[in-house]
Amino acid sequence: MDPDRSAHVTSHSGRGSSIYLVLVCSVAALGGLLFGYDTAVIAGAIGFLQSHFQLDATLKGWAAASALAGCVVGVLLAGTTSDRFGRRNTLILAALLFLISAIGTAVPDTFTEFFIFRMVGGLAVGAASMTSPMYIAEISPARFRGRMVSVNQLAIVGGMLVVYFVNYFISELGDEAWNTAIGWRWMFGSESFPAIVLLILLFFVPESPRWLTKQGQADQALGILMRIDGPEHAFKEMDQITTSLKQERATLDQLFLPGMRIVLVMGIALAVLQQITGINVFLYYAPEIFKAIAGNKIDTALLQTIVVGAVNLLFTIFAIWTVDKLGRKPLMVVGASGMGISLTALGLAAWFGRTDMWVLTFILGYIASFAMSVGPVTWVILSEIFPTKIRGRAMAIATFFLWVANLAVSQTFPMMDDNTWLIEKFNHGFPFFVYAAFTVVLALFVAVVVPETKGRTLEQIEQFWQYNK
Repeated sequence: MDPDRSAHVTSHSGRGSSIYLVLVCSVAALGGLLFGYDTAVIAGAIGFLQSHFQLDATLKGWAAASALAGCVVGVLLAGTTSDRFGRRNTLILAALLFLISAIGTAVPDTFTEFFIFRMVGGLAVGAASMTSPMYIAEISPARFRGRMVSVNQLAIVGGMLVVYFVNYFISELGDEAWNTAIGWRWMFGSESFPAIVLLILLFFVPESPRWLTKQGQADQALGILMRIDGPEHAFKEMDQITTSLKQERATLDQLFLPGMRIVLVMGIALAVLQQITGINVFLYYAPEIFKAIAGNKIDTALLQTIVVGAVNLLFTIFAIWTVDKLGRKPLMVVGASGMGISLTALGLAAWFGRTDMWVLTFILGYIASFAMSVGPVTWVILSEIFPTKIRGRAMAIATFFLWVANLAVSQTFPMMDDNTWLIEKFNHGFPFFVYAAFTVVLALFVAVVVPETKGRTLEQIEQFWQYNK
């Protein structure tokens, strides 16, 4: 045995620590929790915000979409930052931006000030949305990777559920006039606490071993791998990492070479399709949908939104349990099909004026289908398919298109939903038919184009693309 390796074995005896892996991944997943918290806080505040600043349908859409505009920029900056300065340092920057946004959106005097700080939060969301799953994928053993990356999605939906509760309890502290003047400010300001927690805890987790190896710090990387998975697995994985890095070119041109172009197209397509199937319409506008279609009062609408968040969380746990057993493709195809059926039913319910429990039932069916499949599994696949040397920038490209699609959907939904002609023809049902059509495209794309990556190391996945040019 190599003397250096002997020294590592002596200082890192045992089989590794799954508890250590879970703790490290949990800290990284707090970036996902803030991702969910920041994007979903608008759901409870949007009605009060609209009244406070006297917003029309377009500006109401911009109140939600302004954060997504920041995401588009944030993910591009994070791609370069994570490749140059490390995954952990990028998450530290994101935590700082979350904190600045939470304070800034709580105290604005004008709508312009509000959306500027919402865009700052969007920068943080964009950075966290690609860096957290990438960090978790790079530090996790192949046999656990799907579940560990899915924990990030669990944190995202957990953050959404937490903020739905926070929004509801804050709204109950006063009447509508109080919420219009002050309540919404507390909703946005409440994000400060988890942002501070994330910022502190990030200083206690290691850097990605793959990034460290790329920077010439192989000894430190090996030590981290051994602490996670023991000497035997660590040495094998380290050999694969170093071999892969020697073969890679560290430029984005690699993504346009034969065999890699399909990887880029696949990543972009999955990212866009995850969004244009309508998920964030329900996460950002759920109370408004319940008020418009089902005719509910704001307190009832906020309670129903909590139910949506709870179902989202429950079925994300199901995805974590099954993604490394059933595989990525089966979950994606089944989930997209369930989403399409639920969206079509919701559109018909709105069209024919069926309200109350019908609307809630179909929305919950859609959320459950998304949470067990397209939500977490898309992030798993995106974190797996790109080469190590350029994974940060390649994921940034795919995630850039994801946030552009999210921005488009979030901006256009209020415009479609408030359109007088469409209301006369479809009674608020039209947007859901549009999103349902895209679920068909998603199911077919995954079934025909996307390969199964279950159980493969990141280096084996990279070799698969090289051998299938």
